[in-house]
Amino acid sequence: MKAAVAAIAILTISSPAYAAETSSTVGVGQLSATDLKSLTDMRVGVLKAALQLTPDQEKYWPAVEEAIRTRAKNRQARLERITELHDGAMDALHQSNPVELMQRRADRLIQRGGDLKKLADAWDPLYKTLSEDQKKRMSFASYVVMRGMQDVIEHSRETEEDEE
Repeated sequence: MKAAVAAIAILTISSPAYAAETSSTVGVGQLSATDLKSLTDMRVGVLKAALQLTPDQEKYWPAVEEAIRTRAKNRQARLERITELHDGAMDALHQSNPVELMQRRADRLIQRGGDLKKLADAWDPLYKTLSEDQKKRMSFASYVVMRGMQDVIEHSRETEEDEE
């Protein structure tokens, strides 16, 4: 339990520090692949440490980790695409077919939904084996991790706006 609390505390403390380190040179759409990999590594590490898996539960972890990493990789690709489109956004809006815009948006939502479904499917067998304490730690750690990542992104946005 102490290891789980320590891991969560590290994430809570390090997320704003990480944001401060990286945001002085990059904006939200410009977080490097290395930066996002570091955030994903942190997320995976915190969740696993918080869960304190038993040897029997460990066999389910690789699928969960792979789903987390795949979802993060796809998120990175979406952020890169948004950055590419950002500069010519107004021109694209005036020259685009609104139906095509809706179709592309729907395709992106389908991909995000598919990624989330794969993540939920990967978690399901492991979650069924967790004790009540592990479930509580998972819930708390997931909230802290997501909040930490959101703080990094928001801090990057604020820094980018301040620079403009």
